[in-house]
Order: sequence, then C-alpha cells, then structure tokens
Amino acid sequence: MNNLDDDLLKRKTIIDDALDEYVPVVFPEELYRAARHLFNAGGKRLRPVVLLLGAEAVQPKIAVETILPAAVSVELIHNFTLIHDDIMDEDATRRSIETVHTKWGMSEAILAGDALYAKAFEVLSYTKTEPENATKCLRLLSKACLHICEGQWLDIKFENNKNISEADYLEMVQKKTAVLYAAGLAMGGILGGGTDSEVSALWEFGIAMGICFQIRDDVLDLITAREVLGKDRASDLMEGKMTLVMIHGLKHGIRLDPSQLTSEKAIDVAIKDLQDAGSIDYAMEKATEILGAGKSRLAKLADSEAKRKLLKLADYMISRAY
Repeated sequence: MNNLDDDLLKRKTIIDDALDEYVPVVFPEELYRAARHLFNAGGKRLRPVVLLLGAEAVQPKIAVETILPAAVSVELIHNFTLIHDDIMDEDATRRSIETVHTKWGMSEAILAGDALYAKAFEVLSYTKTEPENATKCLRLLSKACLHICEGQWLDIKFENNKNISEADYLEMVQKKTAVLYAAGLAMGGILGGGTDSEVSALWEFGIAMGICFQIRDDVLDLITAREVLGKDRASDLMEGKMTLVMIHGLKHGIRLDPSQLTSEKAIDVAIKDLQDAGSIDYAMEKATEILGAGKSRLAKLADSEAKRKLLKLADYMISRAY
C-alpha cells in the first residue's frame, strides 16, 4: 500500500467515526438504519477527504477536528444523492448490497434520503469557524445541491437522446457529479482561511477532478466485472445513458438498442463494438486532458504535502479499478 493509500485509509477511518457520532441510530430506528445503509456498506469517502486536504493545502497546521463536521456534511449529501439516484435508475444493488428502496421500499427510501439531506446541514452548523466562513460554506453546499438536481434532471432527459453533444454531457456531469467535489475543496479552502484566488483554484480543480471521476465511472461500468463493481455491468448501456463513450460511438456509426441488451453475450458484443470504434480510449484521453488542465489550477497554491496528495488523488481518479 503506498503513502496515498495509507493516508486515504487513515482519513476514511476518521470520517467513519464521525459519521457514527453525528448520525446515530435513534427513534425511529429503521429510518436511521435505512439512512446509514449505504455508508455502512463501505465507500472511499473521497468527497470529505478532499475537503480536509483542501483546508490543509492553504493552512497545513489546521486542526482537523474543527472542520470535520463540514467534511461529514459533504459525505451525507453524497449518500442522499445515491439513495435517490438508485430510485430513479431502478437499481437493485450498490456496493454489492441491496439498494435502500429495494430493502425498505420506495417511500421509505425517499424519507431516508431526505433525512440525510436535512442532517447534512445540521452537521455543517457544528463546524468551528467564523460566522462569515460558515455562511459561505452553507451557500456553497446549498448551491451544489441545486446543481446536482439540475444535473440529475439533465441526465434523465438525455436518456436515449441521440442528439446529445459532448458539451451537453460535460455540462451534465459537471452539475451532477463534479460540483460536490468542487464544493468540498472550496469549503476546505474557506475553512482553512484561503484567499479568494486559492478558493477559486480549489473549486476549478475540483470541477476537473469530478468530471474525470464520472468519465472513469462510465468506463468502469463497461469494463469491470459485477463482482468488482458492486452492481450490474453495463447498466448505463441498458438504461440508454448518453455517456461520453456512447456519444463518441454514435459519431462513429455504433447504434445500440438498449432493449436488445438482454444477455451477457449481447452486452459483450456491444462493448467490443465501442472498443473497436475507439470510444473507450477516447473517453479516457478526454479525461486525461481535462485533468491536466485542472491540475494546473493548483499552481496558485503554495507547495505543501496536502497539495501533493491532491495531485496524486487526481491521478487516482482516472486510473482506479473500481
């Protein structure tokens, strides 16, 4: 295990302990068991980790415990989106377990997600910082939630729409996925006392990191076995999702009908067609290009161990195997 892995595991443990503290199972117990279901099943805690690193990148000696509630709030928002996303996509499994709506029911899952959403802002209020910084973080996280809804709306409307452009896709994933990384990094910068220029650089870096995370996620959906992925392989293809891979494939004559992808053999053929068209390689090349531009934004920050970890984490985003 390399140094980055060690550091991520250490920070994940800190965040997991904080999740137990801030989201205990209380009455009605089943509501909170449902709310905790996905983060109890695992997860890398990347979004709260980048908030901590963002703060340390502008103030290396910051006391982590003072900003830990803000990091937890970002993770709670992430899990709220997962619960609702699974409902909308009608997914039965995530992280190799039943999704919340599959285990508890649709109405119960909606309430569990809503509870996490409300809890996130309660926990954020416990962050020890100046009132002005607290307001800035509240505004950032609120706007990120709104953008996530906008992105999810676009994602739904883009399904099976063959006229979606690469620019449309990038706008959608920026809103749906990237803004929570960007908000976490910018919140960390604010809580660390960073300048407006430093906070802006962290935001822009987070947008690039989040877009690349989503592109890699789209690719992994095609090339990774169900046992490793924790959910059905090629679910995006079967749902008619317009990913960067699919958009490139359409431009190069690949026509896939989701209703025909009813067997592993049909899925394998569809994925091979996309590989032969260079669509998967193109998506990864685009991710590398976007990430390079995003990493350059951190030039506005002084060199530090936290900054170096952020750059390594960015590289991990497009090389991860699951």
